[in-house]
Amino acid sequence: MPSHPALRTGRFIQYKFLNSLFLGLSVGAVFVLYTPLSPAVFSAGGIGLAIGTLVVATQYHRILAVGWFFYLSLLVELVTFSGVVAVLALPVELPLALFVYIGYQLTFSLGSYLVRCETLLMVSVDQLRRLDIAKQAGYLLGMAAAWAIYSALASGANMKDRTEQVVALHWVLVAIELLVLVALWRAFDRQLLRSCKPLMTT
Repeated sequence: MPSHPALRTGRFIQYKFLNSLFLGLSVGAVFVLYTPLSPAVFSAGGIGLAIGTLVVATQYHRILAVGWFFYLSLLVELVTFSGVVAVLALPVELPLALFVYIGYQLTFSLGSYLVRCETLLMVSVDQLRRLDIAKQAGYLLGMAAAWAIYSALASGANMKDRTEQVVALHWVLVAIELLVLVALWRAFDRQLLRSCKPLMTT
């Protein structure tokens, strides 16, 4: 069964692989970046995330469409890219930690929506299998690469400070995120986005 006509399946799977590669590389870095934050911030952030997810769910009748899926996916990647650039440009202090945390909470609030759209767009079991394998492969490769980079920085470059290691890793992350943005852009036939009907009826 073919996927949605506006979706270029092979390129979309490449995009999700790179997206998961980025996630695997960055997953350990956030614990260092969040060090300046107090526990109260995480509690407030959790409340904000729950409210954001609820708000998104109330709009499913509008945004469960391939056009919205593309543009909200692009928003998520641009927010992520801005957070990576901020780490390279700003000191790892409270303002940066808040900026990165709020950005991630915004992207997480769209998480359930994005997964639901993926399932509706990919249609067939074989496509979903390939998609999930690509995601897990990217995530595992990213975590392995992060371990190798941190080890190389600590031993080969004699960079013992964990904050310096995380900032150095972000030079790799900014390159990966640029590839993610290019892959996302190429994964859709943008001429078909506006003409497509909603993925589900109310």
